[in-house]
Amino acid sequence: MIVRTAEDLKNEQTMTKQRSTIPNTPAARRNRIAELLGSTSIRSQAQLEVMLRNDGLDVTQATLSRDLDELGSVKVRDTDGSLVYALPSAENIGSGAEASEARLARIANELLVSAEASANLVVLCTPVGAAQYLASAIDHTRLDEVIGSIAGDDTVLIVTRDPVGGPGFASWIKQLAES
Repeated sequence: MIVRTAEDLKNEQTMTKQRSTIPNTPAARRNRIAELLGSTSIRSQAQLEVMLRNDGLDVTQATLSRDLDELGSVKVRDTDGSLVYALPSAENIGSGAEASEARLARIANELLVSAEASANLVVLCTPVGAAQYLASAIDHTRLDEVIGSIAGDDTVLIVTRDPVGGPGFASWIKQLAES
């Protein structure tokens, strides 16, 4: 029987961190989570946390939960019938549009301060520091009527495909935020 001391575990963790080529940033961490969810049956956040630690990424359960939410992860039945985390895809939840729109509704409800439109442009105001988060949620929803978004600190500019689609989009996102 091999007995490992706390010092041995600390040394192993240090070596793992030194070997890791993954920077401990939110974008890199979420990318690694997406890779793991796509290649491994992960049944719990604790299991995912261990896998990330093995890659040299220290993460708390709260951060991991936010990352899974940001990625739009869902629990689906695996081939053996057990529940596992997965990312939205055509195979597990249709197009993922319902989950993305529900996420956008929740985020808009929390962050949308105002929405004004002119022609095909919509200006969305948020609390300071929240514009990029709202813009990302809009981008990840992949709305056909939206060409793209640009976010500053507290303002998001949305460009709609329809030359006069701005007022319709502004009205829609306000209703979504209120739902």
